[in-house]
Amino acid sequence: MNKKGAFLGLVFVGSLLFSINLQAYKEHAASAHTASDVMTLEKTDVHIGNGEEAVVGKTAKVHYTGWLYDAAAEDKKGTKFDSSHDRSSHFSFLLGSGRVIKGWDQGVQGMKVGGKRTLIIPPSMGYGAQGAGEVIPPNATLVFDVELIGLEN
Repeated sequence: MNKKGAFLGLVFVGSLLFSINLQAYKEHAASAHTASDVMTLEKTDVHIGNGEEAVVGKTAKVHYTGWLYDAAAEDKKGTKFDSSHDRSSHFSFLLGSGRVIKGWDQGVQGMKVGGKRTLIIPPSMGYGAQGAGEVIPPNATLVFDVELIGLEN
């Protein structure tokens, strides 16, 4: 085999290995953000507050950070996609009104002011098959750390 043939052979093998690795990466990335094993809303209280309880009809004031679910990560938190802390501004919404994703409407209910809770939200209670723009892919499971900082009537 001449040098040109050997070089072309190496290029072919290198391209093949790159393609295999790229496909494996894409499959891992897709599985890291969509977790079919998460079918229901998971709520974990990190700190239970001692204030008023969040109920339907109250306006909740929260600070939060959201990540794409990553089954391989110890805390299940993958890529961060949003945080009220980054904007130094809380977020308010009327509980039970459907103005936020179902995972939030149901996940914040029952919290007490001053409390902190981690929510793992399945796609059916998040953004579903459509996702949300470039930030949240279709069928993404989401993780949120939520702090209830206040309630209003």
